[in-house]
Amino acid sequence: MTSDSISGSSAPGRVVLLNGSSSSGKTTLAQALQRHSEQPLQYLALDHFRDGMPDQIRGLNSPPGTPGHSGLNVVPRSVAGQRLTHIEFGDVGKRVLRGMRRAVQALANEGVDVVVDDILFEPAFLADYAQVLLHVPTYLVGVRCSLACVEAREAMRPGRFPGTARSHFDSVHAHGAGYDVEVDTEAMGPRDCAKRVLNRLTNAPQALTRYLAGTCFPMGSD
Repeated sequence: MTSDSISGSSAPGRVVLLNGSSSSGKTTLAQALQRHSEQPLQYLALDHFRDGMPDQIRGLNSPPGTPGHSGLNVVPRSVAGQRLTHIEFGDVGKRVLRGMRRAVQALANEGVDVVVDDILFEPAFLADYAQVLLHVPTYLVGVRCSLACVEAREAMRPGRFPGTARSHFDSVHAHGAGYDVEVDTEAMGPRDCAKRVLNRLTNAPQALTRYLAGTCFPMGSD
């Protein structure tokens, strides 16, 4: 019996990689994509892996050398008089994130279409996605709304530290690549955002290919 007969598929599935700040609407968009896609979409999110970390490596302003610093560390700061909350991943946390990206690859290699809800905190995170998903059709989707909208949503969500979204609002999009498609979750409802993304899936992805080739194109090109 061949590996293809075991997996049931010889062609990789597609990956829809959603990137945006926290509270930008990625989870709602992922759920809308699942509802409106003609093909099943497996949902995989950063939150799943974050919540799976043991409590001792989920730190709150934990100093270097402590378990909390090695996993996911919530670090409050004051910048130019503004209260910000930075999310920092230590060695263990970054290994978990590397594993997440390879879990996406494993699902796609089984012919499963995957929608990924992630935050590209560092340019290196996108670089790793690009290498891991080199042979997987991957659509990079920018999920945006205004800072005021993000902060209003953040204030309504339990367990969110104030200033988290503001701390990475711009930097998550400064990864050196364009997007295959972008959506504004403030200007458009979930269904319309999902339809915009699904319509883009009718053509081959370009963002990660051009990113790897070093010829990035302007954001918004689709």
